[in-house]
Amino acid sequence: MKKLQLLTLMVFIGSSLTAQDDVIRIRNCSDSAITRQADSIRTELLAGGFKMVREAMVGMESEYELPIIVPLTGGEWYQIVFIGNLTSKLYEVRMYDYGEKQVVYKKNQSGENIIHYSYLPVSSQHHMIKPLQVNKKQKKNLCGCVMLLQKQVTKVERGT
Repeated sequence: MKKLQLLTLMVFIGSSLTAQDDVIRIRNCSDSAITRQADSIRTELLAGGFKMVREAMVGMESEYELPIIVPLTGGEWYQIVFIGNLTSKLYEVRMYDYGEKQVVYKKNQSGENIIHYSYLPVSSQHHMIKPLQVNKKQKKNLCGCVMLLQKQVTKVERGT
């Protein structure tokens, strides 16, 4: 009986070790076309008074969302930018608030690999940004760039 329990335990441990291959791992990548586009957008937004909060070139897989959790401050103005691989056919970004309510959905078809939008959170809380791209030719090892920039909102910009 003890041998059967030991064998069952070993099978369970072995299967749980192989299941760890499904864990999402963020990996860096490089794409000169994306880097040039990111440099241009960054320069424009920094000149407009924004400051860089986070920027990352990340490896992605076709048709898989990449969840990114960011703390956002209420009353601050944010610019969120996603740049996907030029050969992809579809680009999407969904953003959810802390209560898992979708607050932003943006979609571009082939030809426009940049999704760029403004967001002004009502309260300070964590949000989840989920970029996605679909590429029929290259399923793995796609590159993407995600940028989060912030600017303090003045009374004039608020309309008060």
